[in-house]
Amino acid sequence: MSVADPLPVVQTAREGRVLVVSIANPPVNALSAAVRQGLLAAVEAAEADDAVAAVLLVGTGRGFIAGADIREFGKPPVSPSLPEVCNRIEACTKPVVAALHGPALGGGLEIALAAHYRVALADARLGLPEVQLGLMPGSGGTLRAPRLMGVVPAVALMLSGRHIGAKEALATGLVDRLADGAADGPGARAAGLAYAGELLAQGAGARRTRDAQAALADTGASLAALEQLKAETAKKSRGLFSPLKIIEAVRAGIERPFDEALKFERELFLQCIASPQRAGLIHAFFAEREVAKVPEAQAAQPRPLASVGVVGGGTMGAGIAVAVLDAGLPVVMIERDEAAIARGRANVEKVYDGLVKKGRLTPEAKAAVLARFNGSTAYGALAGVDLVIEAVFEDIEVKKAVFAELDRVCKPGAVLATNTSYLDIDAIAASIARPQDVIGLHFFSPANIMKLLEIVVPAKVSADVVATAFELAKKLKKVPVRAGVCDGFIGNRILAVYRAAADHLMEDGASPYEIDAAVREFGYPMGPFQVSDLAGGDIGWATRKRKAATRDTKARYVQIADRLCERGWFGQKTGRGWYLYPEGARTGTPDPEVLAIAAAERQRVGITPRAFTHEEILRRYLAAMVNEGARVVQEGIALRPLDVDVVFLSGYGFPRHRGGPMKWADTVGLERILADIREFAEQDPLFWQPAPLLVELVAKGANFDSLNRAA
Repeated sequence: MSVADPLPVVQTAREGRVLVVSIANPPVNALSAAVRQGLLAAVEAAEADDAVAAVLLVGTGRGFIAGADIREFGKPPVSPSLPEVCNRIEACTKPVVAALHGPALGGGLEIALAAHYRVALADARLGLPEVQLGLMPGSGGTLRAPRLMGVVPAVALMLSGRHIGAKEALATGLVDRLADGAADGPGARAAGLAYAGELLAQGAGARRTRDAQAALADTGASLAALEQLKAETAKKSRGLFSPLKIIEAVRAGIERPFDEALKFERELFLQCIASPQRAGLIHAFFAEREVAKVPEAQAAQPRPLASVGVVGGGTMGAGIAVAVLDAGLPVVMIERDEAAIARGRANVEKVYDGLVKKGRLTPEAKAAVLARFNGSTAYGALAGVDLVIEAVFEDIEVKKAVFAELDRVCKPGAVLATNTSYLDIDAIAASIARPQDVIGLHFFSPANIMKLLEIVVPAKVSADVVATAFELAKKLKKVPVRAGVCDGFIGNRILAVYRAAADHLMEDGASPYEIDAAVREFGYPMGPFQVSDLAGGDIGWATRKRKAATRDTKARYVQIADRLCERGWFGQKTGRGWYLYPEGARTGTPDPEVLAIAAAERQRVGITPRAFTHEEILRRYLAAMVNEGARVVQEGIALRPLDVDVVFLSGYGFPRHRGGPMKWADTVGLERILADIREFAEQDPLFWQPAPLLVELVAKGANFDSLNRAA
């Protein structure tokens, strides 16, 4: 029995005088070598066929073309290149129409820009998001987009990486018209054929984007706008490589002949390909997709999820409620009394009021959202919900009391989730009669904004509950990471260790301001002491007091932070913490009194302070992070090193272009990390103990990524 040859990824068919060229490379019509070859051959065939008067490019399935096939990056190039294909499309002597539906992104949009005319259906999404992978458009996008949109909108599109809808694309000049019709391949085909027919009836010929000059007519204004964008980008991009390359390429498109500028754009693109930042960003891209592949979610179907309860209306509970409301689900909030319910509702409304004030939400839309929100002081109001998220005070007895009520009133099969940041979820589950329904959903504040959601899997939970948690994350547009039960799970457990390393650095002589500066230079938006002030120093103080009874008395115990908390200096909310925040300022200034407290503590424990360079600070800070990350992986708290990476990219501000702490460690070499830890252990053997997994990988000449591939 023979197997039929698969259909080609580019298919052609004559419709009257129009050659319809269909891209059929599921699932997203990525621009693989076969697609590029097929497109080039189709245009050549159209050019040679006198019976063909126009060409229509259309995608089948979900959309037009979602971009380049990034699996080909780093591999030997296969002809034809995407620039060759785009240039050949643009050079065609017969009008080429691109009919867009669904995603037309990256190289896909560059194909469309090389066409002579563009029509979009209502669901079309256009963008040049290469910057998110450490890249830039490399097939004419930096030259053609400004010719249609103007310099500032085009550069903004490329630097943000965002996708714009069909209406905005029409308003900016990226497409020529919108079309009604089904948002699918056949709908796009019909719209494209209708447009091509009109063009032929009008006698319209090829109209090359490279020749469009109206948007660049004022060269001086365009160059001045670029200079301003360059200065702003240099401040915002914190050392990222590709954003400034985009601006260089756009400038070349204004100042140089088109073909010369195309060549220069390609040179810059190849520089981005060779950058370590590209490797880190592509690792992050794939890792965020891989984290959803967990045993339980693949082995079971999620339970029904049509309504959600939230217990607690404070900052976290309100943020969770907003996230759920934004997903289109109804919310029932439980609080202890009517005054607390009123505060909880006010916390929720405050978020939507802010959106209304910014013009991002209408008052009518706000009212429609809040119509799905209900508050109650009676747990019985949760009797019909499918999932409940507890977000009360971080005390295990308080949480057990809440779960006793949930066990009493919630329907059989309801998922019971705790938002604890540190506590033992196995103990919470064991306190009720249905431990199989209990799971951890660790949101990060503000919960309606932060992308990370740690899904903490206790020992007795049912697989379909885990699957339901991942389904909820999808609805909430969160990045879910599976974590095992331990103190702090993945993120906060590792945080506790590298924050201790920062405290030790401070105790040994570095100032909190030097440490924060070094961490920001690495690419973090904030240093650890700034983060502490933002979150509130009392949170860490409560954890330290909770652990005091079990603390190893032989280990040194840094008390500088405690001294600040004893004075009521909890950070921004009290106007003073590690930094001073005069008159409610959001940006702190160094506090000489904090330095005096640190000096007194050093004297108390008999430490002679020493100076640290920023490099020395980072070596300790990052080595502690990676070492504890290795322990978390070895113990199965994280399934793979990439899960650790995603936690820190999505929830802790680790610079995305470095790929996460484990990817960064692979980049610099695990042998170097291990050597650093052993060097630091000579001064502090209790704190600096190499993780067995790190030692094992170095001995084998392997790295963390080898564990990702093996999983």
